[in-house]
Amino acid sequence: MSEPSKEATESKQNQQQFALQKIYVKDLSFETPKSPAVFTEEWKPDVNIELDTKGKQIAEDVHEVVLGITVTVKVGDSTAYLAEIHQAGIFTIKGFPENELGAMLGSYCPNVLFPYAREVISDLVTKGGFPQFLLAPVNFDAVYREHLQKMQQSSVNTDADKDAVH
Repeated sequence: MSEPSKEATESKQNQQQFALQKIYVKDLSFETPKSPAVFTEEWKPDVNIELDTKGKQIAEDVHEVVLGITVTVKVGDSTAYLAEIHQAGIFTIKGFPENELGAMLGSYCPNVLFPYAREVISDLVTKGGFPQFLLAPVNFDAVYREHLQKMQQSSVNTDADKDAVH
């Protein structure tokens, strides 16, 4: 098998375009339902982190991607704080095949947004009077692959259910 010519490779690269247009906070929430009493308790937090990504096309070759992060911290049975952010970005993504576009929206764009969301969460928690909280890095490539596997499994299960009905 021969390698693609230099011209063909350059032509493909010239047709593909990725550009970050804007990064912004779409939604933000911080709650401390048991303050100030929570500050008198022994600090042995139980942390739960939920991640969510959504993307939608807003114009030709222009997509909004929203990374949702919810951090719930409990001390005992009480919620010490709940921090939630929907960090969004507008991206121009042009010239990528459909399978690569999905990976760009589900993995690459959330990787771009994550440091911004991590900083906001850290600032909120500190300003809320709690010890510094730093989100650990996230492997969005693995998260995206897991999402694809779940979609394939649900598709297979749905097809099997249809076959069983007949």
